[in-house]
Amino acid sequence: MSATQERILAVILAGGKGSRLDPLTRDRAKPAVPFGGAYRIIDFTMSNCLNSGLRKILILTQYKAMSLDRHINMGWQRYFCRELGEFADVVPPQQRIDENWYQGTADAVYQNIYAIEKEQPDYVVILAGDHIYKMNYRRLVEYHVACGADATIGVLKERCEVASRQFGVLEVDSDNRVVGFEEKPEFPRSIPQEPGWCYASMGIYVFPSRFLFEELCRDATKRGSSHDFGRDLIPSILRDHRVFAYPFMDENRKRNSYWRDVGTLDSFYAANMDLVGVDPELNLYDERWPIRTYQPNYPPPKFVFADAERRGQALDSIVCNGTIVSGGTVRRSILGHRVRINSYSTVEDSILFEGVEVGRHAKVRRAIIDKRVRIPEGMEIGYDPDADRSQGFTVTESGITVIAKAESAVTIWEHALEREP
Repeated sequence: MSATQERILAVILAGGKGSRLDPLTRDRAKPAVPFGGAYRIIDFTMSNCLNSGLRKILILTQYKAMSLDRHINMGWQRYFCRELGEFADVVPPQQRIDENWYQGTADAVYQNIYAIEKEQPDYVVILAGDHIYKMNYRRLVEYHVACGADATIGVLKERCEVASRQFGVLEVDSDNRVVGFEEKPEFPRSIPQEPGWCYASMGIYVFPSRFLFEELCRDATKRGSSHDFGRDLIPSILRDHRVFAYPFMDENRKRNSYWRDVGTLDSFYAANMDLVGVDPELNLYDERWPIRTYQPNYPPPKFVFADAERRGQALDSIVCNGTIVSGGTVRRSILGHRVRINSYSTVEDSILFEGVEVGRHAKVRRAIIDKRVRIPEGMEIGYDPDADRSQGFTVTESGITVIAKAESAVTIWEHALEREP
């Protein structure tokens, strides 16, 4: 039986704290963080599933999952038909097996083993909900079936110096069978006949369901195990089972493959800025592999032109519905839904989430501003790191100023008033 005829269940791990993305993850799970103006991070994995024909999806959540749950229900349920056995279910911790929180990626799947068994899948695809990329998971399963594998791991081809201390690295033979695995090694092992290059794990796995259940149960009883796929389960099966590496096949249709882990504020900022270039590295406009999301019913964006001095304009930028650029200038920035840029203000190299308002004569540069924050008239953000820190804002290693959703309009206005004579 081919992979197109068999029952495939996708399990998306979406329960991580995302602490390195704080303050953007103070009130939401990492996969629910807005990206590219109109999207959430999880939309890329969800779109990959839908475009690959995987229509049975369990989304395992844990921390601060309310906004993620709401986003899936409002934006994704219309693509699935329950009567045809299709679903995208958000599954919070059930604690049917253990009263603890998930201890690792393997434990998260193990604690939901009843929900997985109920669907009686032939194969289970394990995915992360916090990476930005385009990939056909159906081809991954077909490769797994063709190899007669017990497990298949999606891998990125990376320079050894790039992967050093950053990724789990697989050692493979000439047939791409995995013969070794190291977690973030200092000196990664090269691909045969390709010195200087290695295979880095993407955190994507395919298992026959019965084999997966057996290994999860075995790992659950191991003392000292961290119950993680990469650290524990995969290394334990290499010697006696057929484990293969599947090189990432990009559906982005650009010259270079695109995959980003947006796990830090600086990497998140850089991945967003990828989108505003003249020739963006990530193609959001490819109708053959669309990225879907929840689209609120807001009016089109508007740009106000009153005179030569009060001219609303956005250059090399993404501007979402409901946004008004009223006489201000926006350059190389991403404006989410219902953003308001008031007259004579400037926004440069920044990411503004939904509902942000920038007051008259204000200046914003190299900043990430979370939802519904109001920047007072004449205020400067991103020009003086020490001044930004004194306001209680986060400033990253590369100098990006981040204002959290919790930094409400009242808080910022009060800081501004305190500085007035």
